[in-house]
Amino acid sequence: MEPALSPARQAVKPDWFDPLLHVLATVFEGAGVLVITVGTLSALVLFALRLHRGDDRSDAFRRLRTGLARGILLGLELLVAADIIGTVAVRATVENLTTLALIVLIRTFLSFALEVEIDGRWPWRKAEVERRREAPAPPR
Repeated sequence: MEPALSPARQAVKPDWFDPLLHVLATVFEGAGVLVITVGTLSALVLFALRLHRGDDRSDAFRRLRTGLARGILLGLELLVAADIIGTVAVRATVENLTTLALIVLIRTFLSFALEVEIDGRWPWRKAEVERRREAPAPPR
């Protein structure tokens, strides 16, 4: 068993602090799962409505993927917050912080991949894409 990183830290926290953090972490986890679930269901319902209206199938599918990605992305943000709060609530050991770092790294990578999926470009190319969009067309 590893020693806590800051033993003095435990002495200055009020008794209600750790239970509160556990409750907050659980609330954030539930909110994250709820957002992913509602986002998925709404994306599927909108996809079905678009197909029923006779919209282009490839456009409807692209919008489905974008809707799914947005719901998952927002849910992941809440789950990362829950992980951080949950780690603060337990003893701050090197093992716990390493686990948190790995979870945040994985979820950040997933978020990054979903953002690329939604926007269709790398985040650092945003300004370049917007400049091209605003530039006047070359003369013919």
